[in-house]
Amino acid sequence: MPKQEAPLSQLNTFLPSGTYATVEEYLRFYKIHLTITGRRKSILGDYRHRTHFNNHRISVNGNLNKYAFLITLLHEIAHLLTFEKYGNKAMAHGAEWKSLYASLLKQFVDNKIFPADVEKELLISLRDPAATSCAEDGLIRVLRKYDTSTNGYKLVEEIPLHELFKIDDGKIFKKGEQQRKRFKCVEVKTGRVYLFSPVYEVEQLNRKPTI
Repeated sequence: MPKQEAPLSQLNTFLPSGTYATVEEYLRFYKIHLTITGRRKSILGDYRHRTHFNNHRISVNGNLNKYAFLITLLHEIAHLLTFEKYGNKAMAHGAEWKSLYASLLKQFVDNKIFPADVEKELLISLRDPAATSCAEDGLIRVLRKYDTSTNGYKLVEEIPLHELFKIDDGKIFKKGEQQRKRFKCVEVKTGRVYLFSPVYEVEQLNRKPTI
């Protein structure tokens, strides 16, 4: 679906219970223009800082489950707070952002918003927040448990060895052995070898490999 502005009255449906009031306070105080998008493979959320002509703008993928949606939104709000405090002097995911994001996320962790398994992974990530929201492998795995639908997508680690899978751009691969953390996969059309994260989302194909 295209981007659409999210009326605050409807935002509650995207958030875990007990979080709306706090999130709304940030949105209103900083005059954030929030949009909700369809599934985007490359990013889960995005932030654009205010200018003389526009307010702060944040977009979040609307297909995320409530916990992933909140984590992604907080990730982007942390970018806003970093800009408000440091302007363009701070790196996008530098120490300043990490500190503000960890502090912001801790508010919700301390209020016991998340299920125990998600909270456990978040406490690990708080030690050194990742540049991409929900990026740590363990966090991705536990968050997927709360998805109402995967729309047919599986993680690379869930694809049987030597079976075929397709990625969003249409390329087809045969899954190979795991090398350290990543899986060695061969593109069927070209024979080129690629390394895939075990938690990369792909579409499993039913036909048998021919390479």
